[in-house]
Amino acid sequence: MSIYVGNLSFKVTQEDVSNVFAEYGTVKRVQLPTDRETGRMRGFGFVEMSTDEEENAAIEALDGAEWMGRSLKVNKAKPREDRGGGGGGDRRSFSNGGGGGGWGGARNDRRY
Repeated sequence: MSIYVGNLSFKVTQEDVSNVFAEYGTVKRVQLPTDRETGRMRGFGFVEMSTDEEENAAIEALDGAEWMGRSLKVNKAKPREDRGGGGGGDRRSFSNGGGGGGWGGARNDRRY
């Protein structure tokens, strides 16, 4: 299992998070997702510890604690939901001005 850590400072590093959680046990892994386009931290992360007892102790101690000027949100991470395959919708409606109907979105140019 892993721990979700929310409301993190955008300046935090994996080492910072690891050091804080190490006070409650052995940190196996820290994951801090970044935005694909900007490369900037997304303000949350995940921490894996050696045992459930260590994770519970860290959650109990750190949930709501202020760190780096922010109030942390710390709880058991929920399994990732299956969002399906890709999404995105029908892109054709964007390329023809949002009109649709197969007329290329140029209705005002037609003469009858």
